[in-house]
Amino acid sequence: MAADPASVSIRRLTAPADAELHALADILIDCVDGGASVSFMQPLTAERALAFWRKVAADAVRGARVLLVAEDRTGIVGTVQVVLEQPENQPHRGDVAKMLVLRKARKRGIGEALMHAAEDAARQAGKTLLVLDTASGDADRLYARLGWVFAGTIPDYALWPGGGLCATNIYYRKLT
Repeated sequence: MAADPASVSIRRLTAPADAELHALADILIDCVDGGASVSFMQPLTAERALAFWRKVAADAVRGARVLLVAEDRTGIVGTVQVVLEQPENQPHRGDVAKMLVLRKARKRGIGEALMHAAEDAARQAGKTLLVLDTASGDADRLYARLGWVFAGTIPDYALWPGGGLCATNIYYRKLT
């Protein structure tokens, strides 16, 4: 399902303001509270979430990563990042990270719109290959529908936010 362009817009944050960082922290907390395995354990405090987004913002300011947000009439409802800074033998590659959508805003095509925008941003940065990992079962249908290629599963890769091991699926996409 595609996002309704009248209700959702995607934009790049190059120097996120404090209010935007707080909105991003709220999204991260909401996703972790909902059980998403996105590097954090429950309970995720606002302070830890803000500290994470401040590091991301510093990378966005210096051009090491692209930070995209999806907004509707209520404000920021989703986000995704493209990590541009890679080792010197991988200048053509980018990593997609932290594709997050508020639980109340899901099933509206926001994740799809964010992924298309991430791919466009990566192309503009000269990247020809993107990779990502996701907890098995989290967004596999979305990535497959968008043409990402499943590369494999790593068992016991991380912990669910409430505890217990989870596998991760690795995907890639060649950009043209």
